[in-house]
Amino acid sequence: MSVNKPVVTEDLKIFAKQTSDEVENAMRSDLDQTLQATDPLLREVLTHSLFNGGKRVRPMLVILASRICGKNDQALLRLAAAFEYLHVATLIHDDVIDGAAERRGRPSLVQSHGIAAAILTGDWLHARSMQLISEIAGEHALNIFCRATTGMVDGEYLQIRHTGNIAITEEQYFSIIERKTGGLIASACEIGAIYSSASEPQRRALASYGNNLGIAFQVIDDLLDYLGDQKSTGKKIGQDLVEGKITLPLIRTLAKAAPEDLSLLQNLFDDPAKREAHFPEIKNIITQNGGFDSALATAVKSVRNAVDALTIFDEKPMDSSRAMLEGLAHYVISRKK
Repeated sequence: MSVNKPVVTEDLKIFAKQTSDEVENAMRSDLDQTLQATDPLLREVLTHSLFNGGKRVRPMLVILASRICGKNDQALLRLAAAFEYLHVATLIHDDVIDGAAERRGRPSLVQSHGIAAAILTGDWLHARSMQLISEIAGEHALNIFCRATTGMVDGEYLQIRHTGNIAITEEQYFSIIERKTGGLIASACEIGAIYSSASEPQRRALASYGNNLGIAFQVIDDLLDYLGDQKSTGKKIGQDLVEGKITLPLIRTLAKAAPEDLSLLQNLFDDPAKREAHFPEIKNIITQNGGFDSALATAVKSVRNAVDALTIFDEKPMDSSRAMLEGLAHYVISRKK
C-alpha cells in the first residue's frame, strides 16, 4: 500500500489559506471583545494555543456547508471559529492526558505553562465555543454540537476500554472513530447548513458527507501511524501501536493471518516494549496480509460516500463550494499529515 502525494487544486489551496486567515482574524477579534476584564495570563495562553499553525479544516467545513446552502456573511466566520476553539481545546486536553512536551513543533501548553493552565484554557475554549454556537446558530445547533462533543468523550472511553485488545471487532472500531472523529466533523457541516436555513434533506446530506469524511480521515491517520513520515506527521511513527491502539490495518490482518502470525501478535501485545521493539516485524505481517491495502480501500469508499452525499446539490453543479468540498474529500485520501 502506498499513500500518494496529495493532489490539491490551486483554488482549494487559495481558499484554505484565505479561510484560515479570516477565521484567525475572527478569533483575534472575539478574544479582544471577551478578554477585556480577564487576567492577562489567559490571553497569553490562548494566543500560544490558537495561533500556532494548523489547517483549520473544521472551520472551513462550516463555511463551505453554509455557502453551498446559500449564506455567507461575517457572523459565519465567528461560527466557524467556535469549531477551531473546540478543536484546540481537545488538543490541549490530549496533551494533558499524554503529558506531551510538544505540539506542532513548539512546546505544548502543558510544557510551557503547566497542567493547571492547560486544563483551564481547554475549559475556557470549550465553554466559549458552546456560547458562540448558541448565540449565532441557535439552540438546535447547540444540541447537535453538544451531542458531538459528548460523543467524542464516549469514543475516548471506548478506545481506552479496547486498548491492547486484539479481539476488538470492526464494529467496535468504527463505533470508536465515528464518535471520536466522524461525529464532530458531521456536526460542523450540519451546523453550517442550519445557519444558512438549509432544508432538512440538505442538512442530512451534509452531515453524511462530514461523517464519511471523518471516517476516511481517521483511517488514513491510522495508516500514517505505520506508513507516515515523522517529519510530516509531527508524531513518532508507530506511537499508536506502542500505546496498544488496535486500528483497522491490524484488525483486517488479525482476521486472516496464519496461526503462527496470530500467536506472535498476541505475544507482542502483552508488552508495550515488545511492540516498539518489533514494530518492523508487525508492519511486515500487516503488509503480507494486505491489511494496509484493505484499510486504504475502506477510506476510499468512505470518501466516495462523502462525495455521493453531495449529489443533492446537483441543481448547481458548478458551485465552487461543492467543488471545494469534493476536493477536500479527495485530499484526505492522499494526505501526508
